[in-house]
Amino acid sequence: MRGLPRRGLLVRGLPHEGIVMMLASPTTLVAEVTYRCPLRCPYCSNPLEMSRSAAELSTEDWMRVVTQARALGVLQLGISGGEPLVRADLEPIVASARQAGLYTSLITSGLGLSTARAASLRDAGVDHMQLSLQDSNRDGAERIAGTRSWDRKLEAAKVIKALGIAFTINVVLHRANLDHLESIISLAESMGADRLELANTQYYGWAVPNRRALMPTRDQVNRSLDIVDRATERLRGTMQILYVLPDFHGQDPKPCMGGWGNRYIVVAPDGATLPCQAARSITSLSFDNVRDHSLQWIWQSSSAFNAFRGDAWMQPVCRACARKELDFGGCRCQAFLLTGDATSTDPVCALSPHRAMIDQALAEDVEEQYVYRTMRMTPSQ
Repeated sequence: MRGLPRRGLLVRGLPHEGIVMMLASPTTLVAEVTYRCPLRCPYCSNPLEMSRSAAELSTEDWMRVVTQARALGVLQLGISGGEPLVRADLEPIVASARQAGLYTSLITSGLGLSTARAASLRDAGVDHMQLSLQDSNRDGAERIAGTRSWDRKLEAAKVIKALGIAFTINVVLHRANLDHLESIISLAESMGADRLELANTQYYGWAVPNRRALMPTRDQVNRSLDIVDRATERLRGTMQILYVLPDFHGQDPKPCMGGWGNRYIVVAPDGATLPCQAARSITSLSFDNVRDHSLQWIWQSSSAFNAFRGDAWMQPVCRACARKELDFGGCRCQAFLLTGDATSTDPVCALSPHRAMIDQALAEDVEEQYVYRTMRMTPSQ
């Protein structure tokens, strides 16, 4: 499960903001309270090797992190995972966020969201819930999720709506469901969602070994743009649609997370603190832990958060480019995964010497089978 904010990509439906040149306060804390999840989605961006529940931060740890985040200037909290509902202590964590004055979103698969649990979380302080869907029909959705989940998701949507909680549906798009986009939009509309987030797959975590099965065709992408534009106009004032543009099919890199270390703090289940959800894929960096340092120290002084702030780290092609104030040099995780060097020009960029890697990926043969997400653990745990 992932959500909030879908990695800061170029999005239709949101105003674009320019580069942050000074170290400002972060706006958002993403609390990944667990990697445990009943779904097995083949595009999941959680690590291939995940820590056991025994390594997760305690209730008191999370309450301390939330308080420190607000003192640092954070305005909103996204509780994510994995599936957050597997933790029985969400209510006191949420209550601490309400007491601190944070706007709190719960990003959930919906599995385990009974009426009683949803009401308890609402009363504790959850302002908004984001529910993931995998497709517009049972067979497609359960094949992608790797488990029976359709009925429980539909019931979760009814629960959220009945309790009057602000309600977003998130759908990760890829080759298998992009042709169902009109049906997906209609389904979200029938559920009464306030917002629909349509997010094309980004190739991190489990999406890397599944890239050949997930990569959409250019025709699919082109058709999707027209469908989204027409639906956005038709549903204006009724349901907001955010469309996260596909990355590999473009010529310009994405402004990942609004710039590295500019707006977001992600705290992983074990307390490692990251500038983005996929940052630990950059193995040349080390990430400080909230068990050892305050959130303020990590934000201001840690080597990881400072690694790609500003433009001194950029390769000459990026540093001389006017678009650096729009895309912040692109995605560092993607650059590292594809080139082995996190300072490389994002290969998606048309000016990158590595752009051929993207073109080759677009031309790969289709793979029909998924490598499903599993709960494989780190050997040390």
